[in-house]
Amino acid sequence: MNPALEALFGSRSAAQTLLFLQNYGEGHARRIADTFGVSHMAIQRQLRRLEADGILVSREVGRARVFTWNPRSATVKDLRKFLEAELERLPEEITRQYFRQRQRPRRSGKEL
Repeated sequence: MNPALEALFGSRSAAQTLLFLQNYGEGHARRIADTFGVSHMAIQRQLRRLEADGILVSREVGRARVFTWNPRSATVKDLRKFLEAELERLPEEITRQYFRQRQRPRRSGKEL
C-alpha cells in the first residue's frame, strides 16, 4: 500500500477501506478485513467514521451491514476520481492480490 495514502487518510485501514470500496463499489467489514488480513474492528471503525462523516451510506443485507458511496455527498465524486487514479498506479501484483477477487458465486453447472 502507498504510504502517502496512509498518511493522507490517517491510517492504513482507512486507505484499504476506501480503495476496496472504489474497486468493488460496496462491501462489508468482514469481507474488507479478510481481503487485507487485518482486524475486523479496525475496518468497522473506519466504515462507521466514514458513514458518520457522510462519505458512505449503509444498509442491512441479511445479517451484514453493507457500505457503499453516498451519492448525495459533494466530496464523493472527486474522492472517487482520486482513488481510481491511485488504483491504476498500484503494482500489478498488489492489484491481483487484493482487487481481482470474485464477488459472486459461479452459476451452477458452469465449467471451471
